[in-house]
Amino acid sequence: MRILVTGGAGFLGSHLSERLLAIGHSVLCVDNFYTGNQKNIEHLRDNRDFELMRHDVTFPLYVEVDGIFNLACPASPIHYQRNPVQTFKTSVHGAINMLGLAKRTGARFFQASTSEIYGDPAVSPQPEEYWGNVNPIGIRSCYDEGKRAAETLTFDYHRQFGLDIRVARIFNTYGPRMDMNDGRVVSNFIVQALKQEPITVYGDGTQTRSFCYVDDLIEGFIKLFFTSDIHEPVNLGNPTPINMLELAEEIKVLTKSQSKIEMRPLPGDDPKQREPKIERAEKLLGWKPKIERQSGLKKTIEYFKEVIAS
Repeated sequence: MRILVTGGAGFLGSHLSERLLAIGHSVLCVDNFYTGNQKNIEHLRDNRDFELMRHDVTFPLYVEVDGIFNLACPASPIHYQRNPVQTFKTSVHGAINMLGLAKRTGARFFQASTSEIYGDPAVSPQPEEYWGNVNPIGIRSCYDEGKRAAETLTFDYHRQFGLDIRVARIFNTYGPRMDMNDGRVVSNFIVQALKQEPITVYGDGTQTRSFCYVDDLIEGFIKLFFTSDIHEPVNLGNPTPINMLELAEEIKVLTKSQSKIEMRPLPGDDPKQREPKIERAEKLLGWKPKIERQSGLKKTIEYFKEVIAS
């Protein structure tokens, strides 16, 4: 298959492109490099089945493809709050344009959604049936509501035009090629620990997240995309939660850091808990995470050591 990956030079997009090439497909990587990085895909440029196109998905794209992974959108609060209007347009206009392309070409369409569609959940763990608790006018709404709207569009294209769709709700993911300045908790803690700077924990540190290593997540993407007739959202993430103070202490030990933990005020609309219910993925895909957190963190720490050294 010839597969389009929007946001293909980003953290997840580059790992996905690499995996698709490894299993025999050709990849058209599309990115406007707002948060994507050329270095993430440099090792793929000599592969004759890999093609790179600089393009913004808020504008139509006219290519011939067999499948589309729509990953384009800033995914960290620092990045998506920098230009909230453009973030919302990327989610909504980007989905409209890529769904239109899928309709014209008959391509299978994969929408990269997010656990943020659940907002600050009143239910934990979060099942796919949960509609969420989202502030529509908060500082995170450009991303949360943009992704919710993209899901709406995706399912409307399926119902109205019979489009073959997949929707993955991605929970917190970490691993090599994360941007060290993206403000996400794992990259923040590791970089601060390696630099012997204070590790900044927001709120009282009891809020929980569930962290999935990137290789496990990409395996979920592949299984979901290539399994027939799954036209319902599927949570992809690690169901084992940890609170932020515990994570900070764990990373201190793994990095042998002398950093002190520094408490900061909690940002607006920051969810208190995030934990996926993954029974649907287990049942339909035979998928669940395999890489333990400490093993994944060690690989991520080694990556950031190289980045900092360079």
